[in-house]
Amino acid sequence: MRTDPGTVDWSAALEWAQGQLGDPFCDVRRLSGGWTSTMLAISADGHEPAVLRLMTNEPWRTHGEPLTTRESEVQRMLAATDVPAPRSLALDATGEHCGHPAHLMTLLPGEIEPQRDDDASLARLAGLLASIHAIDTTIDVRSYQSWAWEAKFVVPAWASDGGLWEEAFALLRSEPPAYEPCFIHRDFQPRNVLWSRGEITGVVDWVETSIGPAWLDVAHCATNLALVHGTEVADRFADAYATTTGRVPQPYFDVMDVVGFLPPPGRASFITDPAELARLEERLAVVLPRCR
Repeated sequence: MRTDPGTVDWSAALEWAQGQLGDPFCDVRRLSGGWTSTMLAISADGHEPAVLRLMTNEPWRTHGEPLTTRESEVQRMLAATDVPAPRSLALDATGEHCGHPAHLMTLLPGEIEPQRDDDASLARLAGLLASIHAIDTTIDVRSYQSWAWEAKFVVPAWASDGGLWEEAFALLRSEPPAYEPCFIHRDFQPRNVLWSRGEITGVVDWVETSIGPAWLDVAHCATNLALVHGTEVADRFADAYATTTGRVPQPYFDVMDVVGFLPPPGRASFITDPAELARLEERLAVVLPRCR
């Protein structure tokens, strides 16, 4: 039996993946990161390296069939574009063979480099995101979903300015501004972008792709940058995107994204570092006044 420290049994999944690749494995290793899934890098004799996504973690496992199906369909569409995405190789969306919803795809070269905060790197990120937003979809793609649900509208215990959060909740109870719908990654952020020798080599994790406001993608990347580097770096990225595309910032979606990081009642927060929580509130304090 092949298992990880969380006691996920990989045996059936690896047998299925080997059947799809048609070659014996040289090596299997677990990739770091990934809130939703167990990600396995597979090397096989006579075949390019592959990645097996096993949707093992709740609540995503419950929705694993549409999530993995969406990722496979989107990757197949992107194969005809210049966006550096993995190629879908095989799909077990129901988990019939693998025990969990599973998606087998190519392994892209490069590593994540979330520490990058220089202007050149931020400009490259902005250019990549602009190229994603320019995609003319050839398949049906769902409309975006807000991650700032009403159930999350509770001032967090760690907040230093409860009124700031209450004002944000009130704003999000109003209708979002008009926007021109486009294809969005929906989880575009530094931990989903691969680099090698200073150049971007790929963007991964396409399970949440949607049609929606371009600025929501900008906002999500900016929030993630703010958590690590602070809001000044986040704004430099957003400015680079606006300069590249000519799109006008829509801070409503920045507020939506910040609030989306709050956990719903009864669930633990993904963010536990007090410094990151403080930077999340600092980001809200910067973007909320832009909506007034």
